[in-house]
Amino acid sequence: MRIKVRHETRYTYDEPASDALQLLRMTPRPHEGQFVRRWRVTVDADARLDRSEDAYGNITHLVFLHGPLTQATITIEGEVDTRDTNGFLRGGVERQPARLFLRETALTRLTPSLRRFARETSAGQGGDALATLHALNRGIHKAMAFAIGSTKPETTAGEAFEGKKGICQDFAHIMLATARALGLPARYVSGYYLRTDRIDQEAGHAWAEVHVPRLGWIAFDPAHGICTTERHVRVAIGCDAREAAAVRGARVGGGAEGLDVAIHVEQGRAMIQE
Repeated sequence: MRIKVRHETRYTYDEPASDALQLLRMTPRPHEGQFVRRWRVTVDADARLDRSEDAYGNITHLVFLHGPLTQATITIEGEVDTRDTNGFLRGGVERQPARLFLRETALTRLTPSLRRFARETSAGQGGDALATLHALNRGIHKAMAFAIGSTKPETTAGEAFEGKKGICQDFAHIMLATARALGLPARYVSGYYLRTDRIDQEAGHAWAEVHVPRLGWIAFDPAHGICTTERHVRVAIGCDAREAAAVRGARVGGGAEGLDVAIHVEQGRAMIQE
């Protein structure tokens, strides 16, 4: 499947900002099941882009915006060819050992209710790791209501689980916390998802990858209750949403800031060979 992505982030300032800095994790890497045909980052203001990668192997861009600045738009667009691998991740860049992703973070801190949910689910599957993860994935999807605006970026896995509602970030954090409770390394993944009902989206997508003994990394999308498919475009990883955030930034001056995000994810047209 060919997937076209356009992600536009527009900043406006009610007073001129002297300078601004944005860190982008918005460029996907190829792996088995994902081939990046084209991808580019553009800025409509006086800026310098420095491409690098972080400790996890995510491709990053540091965007240095030079003022005086009243508005700036960062646009990411490209095409990716994808293939369904039943959630198995192979051929990816691994800069850290799997055990690093056992690390608990503030957003994925284990609570008694999350620990109980993990243990009860594992017991119901006879302790089989893969079966337990599939059951956790389905269980989170069933227990949680997807509700935009019900949580905040700083909402923890435990808070979202108690409230029984959230967005894809919260679903992924719960999957991370419960998998780690069972001794399985788990990491957050940010990316895009090709929906069947519309092209325009409010935000990118997020899911979890869990390292299973003898099998490697497997991707679970609890917001949909499935493993990842050819509709997922994998972009960045981290121990939680903060570490895999698409955009993080700072500025000098500028007064109040306005932020508008427009994301379009649609199926592209592959060339037909005759």
